[in-house]
Amino acid sequence: MNILVTGSTGLIGTALVARLTAEGNRVTRLVRPGGRSSEGGPASGRVADVTWDPAGGAVDVAALAEAGPYDGVVHLAGAGVGDRRWSTGRKEVILTSRTSSTALLVSTVLDLEPRPPVLVSASAIGFYGDRGDDELTEESTRGRGFLADVVEAWERAARGAADAGVRTVLLRTGLVLAPSGGVLAKQLPLFRAGVGGRLGSGRQYQSWITLDDEIGVILAALADGSLSGPLNAVAPAPVTNAQFTATLAHVLHRPAVLAVPAAALRLALGAEMADETALVSQRVLPAKLLAAGYAFAHPDLEGGLQAVLA
Repeated sequence: MNILVTGSTGLIGTALVARLTAEGNRVTRLVRPGGRSSEGGPASGRVADVTWDPAGGAVDVAALAEAGPYDGVVHLAGAGVGDRRWSTGRKEVILTSRTSSTALLVSTVLDLEPRPPVLVSASAIGFYGDRGDDELTEESTRGRGFLADVVEAWERAARGAADAGVRTVLLRTGLVLAPSGGVLAKQLPLFRAGVGGRLGSGRQYQSWITLDDEIGVILAALADGSLSGPLNAVAPAPVTNAQFTATLAHVLHRPAVLAVPAAALRLALGAEMADETALVSQRVLPAKLLAAGYAFAHPDLEGGLQAVLA
């Protein structure tokens, strides 16, 4: 296969490119001018880079066509949601980095000849908002809040491909567990020092997935023609933050008796960001993946954390 990938230098993108090339596939990466080069890596002969500038609306169309045709497209580009405190300007970056890049990619893909048969476009369970103990599937309605607004606009931009007949999968991803990035990487130093603990009440549900399964789900979405529309990329066993905290401490053989008060989180992050990230409750289930027969490598949290931290 030859897969076109955006966001290839992020946590998920790096792992995806490595998996694809290790399995003998070709990867064409859309990268910003001056971005990290693929040259010199062990699979560099199977990786080609084509420049694009989502903010400026530019793509090297000739180079993109020359590197094709493509068996699928995976779109992972977007500014980090939790990288810094949400100012008005940062919120605009979070939104536009997703909508502008998606709109540009869709219009570019639709002009390719032949068109790629499938687009797997990153999304997030932020779509569902704060829903307490409710079990949420792909059929659940949209929630409220800034992230729900972002996801709705993000998915609307991707649906342009579906409207033109390209099978489009909207990958609503939960917390991705990996020691090298994401939320877990920030937690590990504290938990290893024995000063980790629950956030707020700890009753909020967290829907998670290991990085290995995230890559597995993306590959399944590329290959399985029955999958389209929203797809919850989460493990089948969401846990409360208190359960997550206790399980992580157990796997690390460390105590976890402390707690971070909700008020302290709101002070440190800002009320809106704290309520939509650290304190939000989202009990999301991978209904469509289970119906399609996807077999999770790590369906339960303890096994997942042991694998991730091995």
